[in-house]
Amino acid sequence: MQDIQKSNPLSTRPIPALMMKYAVPSVVSMVVAAFYNIIDQIFIGRGVGYLGNTATTVAFPFMTVGLALALLTGNGAAALISLELGKGSHENAKRTLGSSAVTLAVLSLALSAVSLIFLDPLLTAFGATEPVMPYARDYAGITLAGMPFFTLSTAVSAAIRTDGSPHYSMICILSGAILNTILTPVFIFGFGMGMKGAAAATVISQALSFGLAVYYLLKRARYIRVSLPDLKPSFPLLRRAAALGSSSFMNQVSMVFVTIIMNRSLVHYGALSPYGSEIPLAALGIVMKINMILLSVILGISIGMQPILGFNYGAKNYARVKQTLIAGVTVSGLLAAFVNILFVSAPGVFISAFGDQDPGFNLFASLALRTFMACVFAAGIQIPCSLFFMSTGRPLKAMTLQLTRQVFLLIPLILILPMVFGLNGILYAGPAADILALCVTSWFILNEIRQMNKTDAVI
Repeated sequence: MQDIQKSNPLSTRPIPALMMKYAVPSVVSMVVAAFYNIIDQIFIGRGVGYLGNTATTVAFPFMTVGLALALLTGNGAAALISLELGKGSHENAKRTLGSSAVTLAVLSLALSAVSLIFLDPLLTAFGATEPVMPYARDYAGITLAGMPFFTLSTAVSAAIRTDGSPHYSMICILSGAILNTILTPVFIFGFGMGMKGAAAATVISQALSFGLAVYYLLKRARYIRVSLPDLKPSFPLLRRAAALGSSSFMNQVSMVFVTIIMNRSLVHYGALSPYGSEIPLAALGIVMKINMILLSVILGISIGMQPILGFNYGAKNYARVKQTLIAGVTVSGLLAAFVNILFVSAPGVFISAFGDQDPGFNLFASLALRTFMACVFAAGIQIPCSLFFMSTGRPLKAMTLQLTRQVFLLIPLILILPMVFGLNGILYAGPAADILALCVTSWFILNEIRQMNKTDAVI
């Protein structure tokens, strides 16, 4: 077992080289995945209008729940696979992947079925107004049918990275994004399909990513080539994987509640403002999609750290664990600070990408991006620190950091601040939650670094 551990590059190659190998493809994969929604928003904005963009905002919780399931099983499985490979247990690594994939397939099919049955009541709960409902129904009805492709391709791509093939994982997602970029304008403008065209392009593209990921597991996998016996669910391994993925899962689930509360607050306080109900709802939706690009880069860096952290923590090589953490936080923190400056200084540049909109929409969207994202630099520290605890087998700490911003801070602030500041209070909630969450994260991670320094001193 020690020979296997020492022969693995994760235990021997320089940390900067490993970060480049794993983080760059992960960043590309996460950004490309985010562009599925961004591309839809851009072409819908130009071909349908801001009511179409409002519809995608209303339907977004469905995809968030699907992503939550993918992260619960996929990221959790990837973290457990890294730990098991670090211990030299290849059989447990394969069984973890097989069990997680089968479980996710069942859960995603159930999610699609239940959501389609109760589609209209759910869209109403998510904030759909009467003018928006037909667009939201067209978009969500098709994307929900393709939910299993989305969840499984996301989860399996995480395992492929852990298997030592981050570039193939990137290809899986990149291929789907390229196809989506081609099909979306063809379906919207060429075939005149509107919202249905954007949704159909997304599902077809996700199916391509799914197919490529399955091919890898069957034909190209190094350590985790899954066979039929590996697909039999192992509940002990599922529990361990779910525990490691629980922080990411809870973060996504909390985002559903944040989205619902925010959407309904925007409709209510927007109706009391000169902008009306639909413009704030569409504008915040676009702001969140723009922010997804930054968050995807940060998450990609953090996910790129995961195999390095998990393997070396499993091998009890704590010095390399600390080096990886510091490198990841430094890179993502500096990047987030730079983008933060761009959001505040030139919001109109980002908003203009979504087409010529109503002047009131452009005005509020620019204000929303500048204000709600005023302290988004904090995400460059909070996200990699949270993923650090998940990757090293401390799901409770990871979950605490994930939920601090979304549940313990952002939701109460969204409810309280508009009582004083009206519609603008919803915008102020973003930076207030970011700063307070950064303080909590800093306390957690500084204590962890002190503990690792003590361990190194003893060793």
